[in-house]
Amino acid sequence: MTPGAADPQAASAGPLPDCVLAGCVAIAVLAPSLHNSQPWRFRIRGGEVEVLADPDRQLHALDPDGRELAISVGAALFTLRLAVRRHGRIPQVRLFPEPAEPDLIARVAPGRPAQVTPAVQALADAVPLRHTNRWPFAPSVVSADAIEELTEAAQHEGASLEVAGAVSRNAILGLSQAAERRLRSQGAYRAELSQWTSRPAARRDGIPPSAIGPWDAFERLSLRDFGLLAPRVIRSAERFEPYPTIMLLSTRGDGRREWVAAGQALQRVLLVATRLRLATTPISQPVEIPAIRELLTDTATGRSAQMVLRVGHGSPAAVTPRRPLSEVLLP
Repeated sequence: MTPGAADPQAASAGPLPDCVLAGCVAIAVLAPSLHNSQPWRFRIRGGEVEVLADPDRQLHALDPDGRELAISVGAALFTLRLAVRRHGRIPQVRLFPEPAEPDLIARVAPGRPAQVTPAVQALADAVPLRHTNRWPFAPSVVSADAIEELTEAAQHEGASLEVAGAVSRNAILGLSQAAERRLRSQGAYRAELSQWTSRPAARRDGIPPSAIGPWDAFERLSLRDFGLLAPRVIRSAERFEPYPTIMLLSTRGDGRREWVAAGQALQRVLLVATRLRLATTPISQPVEIPAIRELLTDTATGRSAQMVLRVGHGSPAAVTPRRPLSEVLLP
């Protein structure tokens, strides 16, 4: 059943059919992930959907602790929640329900019926339209009202999103450049980058050439160089916006629960931005180097930096592939 279709089960408190839950999983896999690695699996059992991490898809050079893997799975979890909500049910979520099964991140059950509000509909409509944009944005300023909506979206999921002022923005951009240089100097990083960019056309994961994007001609904005090792990719140099809107997503605490919460907050923020016709680029390099991430963490308040986000007005970005349900939905 498509997200926009009427759900005949919405008036009942009984379980949703497995085919409807499978359709919700098909929406959940449209979530963003590090290098489009899609490190998740799902299992439908007893009228519930289990959300599992896929450790075989962890990027060990970039993410040895699995923090960004948990953020990616959290983004998929939020999207699954939204898909269930779009079917007229309140999703009930239990995080880490089985201590003996650490890869089981959550169980999601369709709860009581509830009307699909225009806000839910608009957010669900944004899911297939959300794409990471690595191209220049317009120099126009993101409105204060839009910034407020984005910060409220993060707060709704128990995270904080703060817009960087001029001084903080320049500091974060400088840290991003330093992180990118340090990462490029590591052979394991370059090998991992090649693994996720030098992909056969038949593969349904990784970063395709169409989504790589150009260089910043002024070398102020340090976006990840996915063309570094990709064959037959020639990146042009273009002028990016001189004063990008940079936002920092953080959580109070820094364990697996907080990482999953950060992923859910990130996806809600990205979808709200998409609804507002804003383009977004998650920038993760500065939080992938522990020493640099520590500089972005506010030890006084106990808030740990989880992601840097660039927001602005841009043209539609290229679609990245997704694996079929046969690969992510366990029997």
